[in-house]
Amino acid sequence: MELSSSFASLVSDNISFSSAISPFPLQSSLKTLKLTKPTSQNLRILAVAVEPQQDLPHNSPQKLLKELAERKKVTSPKKKVPPKKFILRPPLDDKKLVDRFLKSPQLSLKSFPLLSSCLPPSRLNNADQTWIDEYLLEAKQALGYSLEPSDQLGDDNPAKHFDTLLYLAFQHPFCERNKARHVRAGHSRLCFLGQFVLELAFCEFFLQRYPRESPAPMRERVFGLIGRRNLPKWIKAASLQNLIFPFDEMDRLIRKEREPPVKSVFWALFGAIYLCFGFPEVYRVLFEVFGMDPEDKECQPKLRRQLEDVDYVSVEFEGNKLTWQDVAAYKPPEDALFAQPRLFRACVPPGMHRFRGNLWDFDSRPQVMQTLGYPLVVQDRIPEITEARNIELGLGLQLCFLHPSKYKFEHPRFCFERLEYVGQKIQDLVMAERLLMKHLDAPGHWLQEKHRRILMNKFCGRYLREKNLHRYMIYSEQVQDAYEHNRRLRNPSTTAVQQALHGLAYTVYGKPDVRRLMFEVFDFEQIQPKSV
Repeated sequence: MELSSSFASLVSDNISFSSAISPFPLQSSLKTLKLTKPTSQNLRILAVAVEPQQDLPHNSPQKLLKELAERKKVTSPKKKVPPKKFILRPPLDDKKLVDRFLKSPQLSLKSFPLLSSCLPPSRLNNADQTWIDEYLLEAKQALGYSLEPSDQLGDDNPAKHFDTLLYLAFQHPFCERNKARHVRAGHSRLCFLGQFVLELAFCEFFLQRYPRESPAPMRERVFGLIGRRNLPKWIKAASLQNLIFPFDEMDRLIRKEREPPVKSVFWALFGAIYLCFGFPEVYRVLFEVFGMDPEDKECQPKLRRQLEDVDYVSVEFEGNKLTWQDVAAYKPPEDALFAQPRLFRACVPPGMHRFRGNLWDFDSRPQVMQTLGYPLVVQDRIPEITEARNIELGLGLQLCFLHPSKYKFEHPRFCFERLEYVGQKIQDLVMAERLLMKHLDAPGHWLQEKHRRILMNKFCGRYLREKNLHRYMIYSEQVQDAYEHNRRLRNPSTTAVQQALHGLAYTVYGKPDVRRLMFEVFDFEQIQPKSV
């Protein structure tokens, strides 16, 4: 009893209850109590005081805050709302969709389908016309074109739409006008086409200028001239930097701000020039307006060990290096054997005829020509021209299937590699043109990804193997043993043969035959029915 009475007096002295209503009704306070008494041991007692709960009024702020806190615990966290450009819009009805396509400039030209596919999907508006009135004359003067409006030309002239394409070429993705849908789509499609135009133009030029070189030094020269790092130099040489950066000084920008817009404009510019004027004008702008020099020290390839080429070259290549004027102004004679006679001679010189008459020529060539649909029917004025073309075609086919391991130490001519080089570039351009005409409403970056996926190296070799043409390839004995059970070594060589066949078709019959091989024989788009 004595202990309980002392405990009660201590509690009454140290703990007091407040009658005020706290904003937190369940708040507790702890006190530590020590009892000192002459007993055997000290006792440590914890006392907890809880304020009594009271029913709060219905409109009490404390009650509302409490309910809100409990509701936040139950509800899920707030989700991010996607940007407006990713929200799907309801589709247009049939009438509006038909009107939109029929009024599109892309369907206005029947005689130039590729040019028509690169026009903007809708007509230019007043903001576009403002840029044209302010800057287009400066661009045309810098590039060396007439200052007269191009729409005054006749309907049968593709240059009639040059002003529109030139305007689109300068609207790179980092400028204000590129936010408009028709401008953004038009520029990206021109940029997509222009990169392959440049690659093929330099490929043909360097193959004819250096008839004894392998493609490796040529690729280094191309990279040295039109690599991303060097493009601002050419833009500044043509005084076009103010049209790309109207509010900034190009030299003061850092690389990641300077090079992407310049590259985009550079590629789109040559896409527009190719559509309106063709390859001769591409060469003029490259070497005359931008002042590119193939002998410049910055674009020279690295030194490499190379066997001396002792074979003959064609007469027109002997003793002189062709200039860009020679390549741009060249027109094949009327009775020429090939669509690209000089380019064919740059890849298959006269000295290669010593390979004719061997076992492959009699055993494998007929099956290869039958699978590829050769020879094509061509109406020649003289029957001897047809016979000579078919002989050269058979020789070119043998060189396409002749793996370098078989002959590279016997003679150093790079026929297979050179045909592969030109074939790779022409198949890139043909596929780009096909995608542009097939997908009128697709932006350039989508076409770029589609192009890359179709022309992957593993697919190109697979199309050749599906026709069983890989059985006719000629390897050395050592390589044959290594490739027989190793597809990782064998498949890249079939890809090279596939591209070499496209190069041969381009030089002998021209671009239409490359389209025939790609889309009818090998079915690159995989749309033909398969045999069961």
